[in-house]
Amino acid sequence: MYSPKRRRAIIAATIGNLLEWYDFFAYGVLAITMAKLFFPARNEVTSLLLALATYGGGVAMRPVGAVVLGLYADRVGRKASLCLAMYLMGLGTALIAFAPTYESIGVAAPLLILFGRLLQGFSGAGELGSATALLVEIAPPNRRGVYASFNAASQQIGFVLAAIVVMTVNLAMTPAQIESWGWRLPFMLGLAIVPIGIYIRSQVQEPDLFLTKQQEQKSGLAGAAIRTRRPLLLAVGILSLYVVAGNIVFVYMPTFAVRKLGLPSSGALLATIVATCVMIVCTLVAATISDRVGRKPLLLFASATYALITYPAYMVVTASPSVQMLMLVQSTLAVLNAIYIGPLMSTLAELFATALRATAVALAYGLTVMVGALSPALATWLIDFTGDTRAPAFAVVATSLLSSFALVQFRDRYREPLA
Repeated sequence: MYSPKRRRAIIAATIGNLLEWYDFFAYGVLAITMAKLFFPARNEVTSLLLALATYGGGVAMRPVGAVVLGLYADRVGRKASLCLAMYLMGLGTALIAFAPTYESIGVAAPLLILFGRLLQGFSGAGELGSATALLVEIAPPNRRGVYASFNAASQQIGFVLAAIVVMTVNLAMTPAQIESWGWRLPFMLGLAIVPIGIYIRSQVQEPDLFLTKQQEQKSGLAGAAIRTRRPLLLAVGILSLYVVAGNIVFVYMPTFAVRKLGLPSSGALLATIVATCVMIVCTLVAATISDRVGRKPLLLFASATYALITYPAYMVVTASPSVQMLMLVQSTLAVLNAIYIGPLMSTLAELFATALRATAVALAYGLTVMVGALSPALATWLIDFTGDTRAPAFAVVATSLLSSFALVQFRDRYREPLA
């Protein structure tokens, strides 16, 4: 089932996504510390909002990175694009890991963090499109869901690694040590993955489907672009729930648990680790099921259920705040998230022809994440504005309705050959 060529391709495709989400999640859960060191303000909420807005600031470059790296992948090759994305991601991570604080160099410090996030955003958008294209193109026709889900699972593994590393730092160091230098360790560890990823990607082979279609791509690009407009809108709609729910329920939740529920940082991270491990397993199961029954039934079920249970879930965790309750609520939402994510990547890839698959998937993702990655900042603002600690649920419910509408318009292509 997994030949040596396919195993190498799977590892090459997923290692960059793992690093991207490791870095993003590390920044997200360290947001309170980053706010103090790089975005000092008189008001604590304002300071945190600035830090979270910078977390989302990398999304400004995602559409640009999607087009540049996506077109590079569709014209030159998946391998070339993935290697370039890894170099750029490493540079962005290095800037954050070694940036002097505001106290040392003043306003240049947050600008360095922002530039590092912009580089990560640029590379991350192209990363997803190229990796997803590579995975579905090397997969057997009846296993595209499972192969593409490795991409989603690698993101979740990045979450787990970041949470474990940050939790270890929190347990092993005093708050003063963390603010002095300990916060840099998670980013330095992420940076160590970069040379490994570059080497693995340099050894991968292009998919046979891509090589077969390459000449056709050069002559039919304009027509493919015209046919891509409606699928692109559908992809953005379908992705909306994925990016908003993922950021609010997992990236923002540790910060929410510490600031609004009064839970210890290590406990909040432990709950996220357990929930994400549940999600990793369930994502692969959901993807396997989608190869048998189709993508649409699972996606519709998950999006509709999100609309029904998210606000009650926040009611439960705020009424009885404890690490155990947080773990239970997050794990329940993790199962639901997995049902949605499992078939999602293959769904996106099957919407588009090979001629523009990497570009279109990356662009849809980049456009959607422009809103989704700002959702932690939105959640913070909603709580402050409404005075309701359950307010983040409103954003998840709204996007679940949007995604459900897009899914109703979507035609499942899980049994059709890739174009």
